[in-house]
Amino acid sequence: MTAFEITPGDPSSTVVVHVPHASTWIPDQVRTSIGLSDEELTAELEAITDHDTDLIAVGAARLADVTPWLFVNQASRLVIDPERFPDEREELSAVGMGAVYERTTTGAVLRSPTAAEREALLDGFYTPYSQGFAALVRDRLAVVGKVTIIDVHSYPVVALAYELHGDGPRPEVCVGTDAFHTSPELALAAASALATAAPTGDVGVNSPFLGSYVPLDQYEQNPAVESVMLEIRRDVVRDHLDALIAATAALIDTRSAR
Repeated sequence: MTAFEITPGDPSSTVVVHVPHASTWIPDQVRTSIGLSDEELTAELEAITDHDTDLIAVGAARLADVTPWLFVNQASRLVIDPERFPDEREELSAVGMGAVYERTTTGAVLRSPTAAEREALLDGFYTPYSQGFAALVRDRLAVVGKVTIIDVHSYPVVALAYELHGDGPRPEVCVGTDAFHTSPELALAAASALATAAPTGDVGVNSPFLGSYVPLDQYEQNPAVESVMLEIRRDVVRDHLDALIAATAALIDTRSAR
């Protein structure tokens, strides 16, 4: 089963907009492994889901001068989290929230998978997702020679218990950067574009979340793949959706115009 959707953009586009955490869908066979009641699961989905970030991506793609490619996760991150490392590199494994979540945002038990059950989730969802994204990036590189990944997320006003770095600033928009894959030019373009949608222009960098998604076969290997993460505070998503769509489209246009 393919739990992601690729929406083709303009053949000349160098931009891929990634939406990994907007969905609340959990397949029936995965729901049975989750030990929460329906009421508890609804509350957890409300806390963990980056609601409406898919609307930002789709709306921005429609406004952009050159339509970007979209890669959207169709499953909840409670199925697997495609942005986590699947191994010991993932620091959030320490709180039970690696590629396969075992704890909730409050630290309660979400599931207690056996090694075989964990591998089945990775084989069924994580690996196909990673391979699908990597293949799209390789295809774009072959056609246009460079790729900019714009990774769209949101986060709550108040830090959740699982956040390892939740004691830092929580600006209206956080720009997440990677030392290898985010140039100063890209970071500035993202901050400048999103500042127009932030109610007070409050844009920070790498707090409360840092980094940006890059497929593992390109990670720290290929500088032609650049990436930036847009972490938007959820009250801003709720109240300023149209402005965020326009700002994200403007960011897309800066990369398409290179």
